[in-house]
Amino acid sequence: MRVSVEGEKRLRLDASWSFAIDEAGEWTEPSAIPAAARWRVARVPGTLAQALIAEGASFDDLPPLDALDVWYKTSFVNSAPGDLRLHGLASLADVFLDGRLALRSDNMFHAHTIEIQAPGAHELHIRFRSVEREIATKSGRARWRPRMITPAGLRHIRTTALGRLPGFAPPTPPVGPWRDIELIEHGALRLLEVDIRPNVRERRASLRVALELSDIVDAPARLLCGEVEARFERASDTSIVAELSLPDARLWTPHTHGEPHLYDVAAQIGDRRIDLGRTGFRDVSVDRGADGSDFALRVNDIPLFCRGACWTTADPVSLAGRAEDCAPLLHAMREAGMNMVRVPGVTLYESDDFYALCDELGILVWQDFAFANFDYPLQDAAFRASVEREATEFLARTQTSPSLAILCGGSEVYQQASMLGLAEAKWRSPLFDETLPKLVRERRPDAIYVENSPSGGLPPFHVDKGVSHYYGVGAYRRGVEDARRADVRFASECLGFANIAEDASLRRDFGDEPLASPLFAARVARDMGATQTFGDVTEHYMRLLYGCDPAALRESDPQLYLDIARASVAETMEAAIGEWRRGGSTTHGAIVWFLEDLWPGAGWGVLDSHGEPKSAYHALKRAFRPLSLILTDEGVNGLFVHLRNDGPERVEGEISLACFREGHVPVMKASRDVSIAPHGVTTLRDAEFWGGFFDTTLAYNFGPPSHDLTVARFVGARDGAAVEAFHFPLGRSAKKSQIGLRAKIERDENGFVIVLTTDVAAQSVTIDDEAFLPAENWLHLSPGASRRIRLVARSPDARRPNGIVRALNGEAIRYG
Repeated sequence: MRVSVEGEKRLRLDASWSFAIDEAGEWTEPSAIPAAARWRVARVPGTLAQALIAEGASFDDLPPLDALDVWYKTSFVNSAPGDLRLHGLASLADVFLDGRLALRSDNMFHAHTIEIQAPGAHELHIRFRSVEREIATKSGRARWRPRMITPAGLRHIRTTALGRLPGFAPPTPPVGPWRDIELIEHGALRLLEVDIRPNVRERRASLRVALELSDIVDAPARLLCGEVEARFERASDTSIVAELSLPDARLWTPHTHGEPHLYDVAAQIGDRRIDLGRTGFRDVSVDRGADGSDFALRVNDIPLFCRGACWTTADPVSLAGRAEDCAPLLHAMREAGMNMVRVPGVTLYESDDFYALCDELGILVWQDFAFANFDYPLQDAAFRASVEREATEFLARTQTSPSLAILCGGSEVYQQASMLGLAEAKWRSPLFDETLPKLVRERRPDAIYVENSPSGGLPPFHVDKGVSHYYGVGAYRRGVEDARRADVRFASECLGFANIAEDASLRRDFGDEPLASPLFAARVARDMGATQTFGDVTEHYMRLLYGCDPAALRESDPQLYLDIARASVAETMEAAIGEWRRGGSTTHGAIVWFLEDLWPGAGWGVLDSHGEPKSAYHALKRAFRPLSLILTDEGVNGLFVHLRNDGPERVEGEISLACFREGHVPVMKASRDVSIAPHGVTTLRDAEFWGGFFDTTLAYNFGPPSHDLTVARFVGARDGAAVEAFHFPLGRSAKKSQIGLRAKIERDENGFVIVLTTDVAAQSVTIDDEAFLPAENWLHLSPGASRRIRLVARSPDARRPNGIVRALNGEAIRYG
């Protein structure tokens, strides 16, 4: 929540910081720091890992950061009494003001305030104590020990698992002032507490605001929201309350289904104005279905298919969270048709800027409280009080955010324990069943509470009840048909693969021969304790889809190995999402694990660690389109065509279905007009196009195959926009042949466009350019088609596109 009081002065203390490392942990106060201590330049907000890497260290050179004590120091001058606000200290901190201990913090998610009465110059020292030494002082036996997060004693420390996840993340546990530190000098009006409650009932919006002030309120006060205002009433000498209704308010709706309308909120008290930020009005509910097993989210009574990715922070080293850090990633999500981001329990609570951007962009937030895998010591009264304060502070600062729709107790706590064979009575916790839901009811009654991710079934990790982590397609190497057979209701995590970055990124990070780099092999995503890496998972789907020998291909044709690996992931992900979004599906959500890699390598991210799209991102961008065309092979029942319209307007147009032999010879073609209601889906059988029997799926095997490709195409009547879907009844191909692929560069008022044409259907076409990124990639081209693709410069000094276009089943051609 962004609050600004007129007359108040805020100064970020982000300059002139330095740090010194105390490896032995002997400096207990500023006076104990030896004169010979080596002070080095630090960034605030920031972390020790960030400072060391800025000095030239690599991930492999970093010391064990959790074993160290480190001191940060700066000085500042205040001209009036005020507050020193410390928004986050990672992870154990002692704060000294002018040589005296002012506060101790044992929770990186707490914010702190130190009152400063005397104007003048001040010295600020912060000691960040060793997490490892703190763990050594803790006692008590856990009922289970997870493998994914190390060390096991971390369950006692309120900190993030980021940096402590061997197998897919850099060893950069956060140490330092990771959030802003600011000096606040108050004006005549001082705001102590804010409570803002937007509400929607029967599609009518209302707003209640309560303010607690430092002094007696005797001036007239008004609440303003949009064009509506109401008078504040005095609740006590220092508190005022106002309520207003907005009968004509436009409701906040995810961008895939409508518009994310927001309203400015302010209070006018006498001649002073308080800016209370922005809010939106929406109603969120969950339909559990007739059997009580569903998890179908509805916003403003609109049924949603929630799709998106799990968030991994904009920068795993600094944990930076300002708008400029988060915006590129969230814009990439919106451009890919994603309408939900999940912040999992292994990460943290994001910045105010993050939630404000999600509000603005129309992206729903599923927020886990920052708990994952561990058996937490809730019987410890101090620990329990710490987590209650943590949750309360987070809920208070995000209470105006309409995008925050789901609040979840944590990640894989119940799954971890139940998978180890513990009975339900052993893995249930009052933290998730009592404490957190009570706080959510009190502070965010407009949000949905979920006890854990996954949960809902017995055991809690079964995917046909409640919310699940679905890796049947992916880690468990099932065929795409399992995505339907598993009867997934809502996958809050799914589809984990080792996703290989594009060639330009690989050359930048691993050299011209990335597969030969030991670092590339070491960075392949893996679960600790598992016998396989996710590289093995990707290679399984390479064999399944293309019948290749990945090991032999790595040696004989590394480029083809990389291309088939990327294509396999893209094709598998798109097909699985298609199964879940088709008409008649029982699935209501798919949140992919995860959005952006935490470091360079073949990680789970659909964006690489530089924020650039991988093949999986482009596949999801097609699969997640609000207007989607999906083909499903129903065997002897034929080929089904599903047209899904998530938008608020009726869509009309024409669908054509065409079959080709040898990728270009016409065999069958027919079309028909369709009309799809808002937020609806229409399903047609192939026989409805042909007017009689034709073996489109080649299920009956009557004679030699008549065709090897079917292309469905929808063209909108209003705007002429087209979407396509492809079916390969004989399987996909990586066999090279001359297909007549051509590329031409054009320039318009918005920059460069590449125009692709082909004589024969081109499979998994990729554009590789050092200086430009294609807006679409890893796509199929139908025979005779022409596709215009926008090229976006990687940097402002990029001159002209110059690169290579490759088709998996055809030639590679140069352009530019």
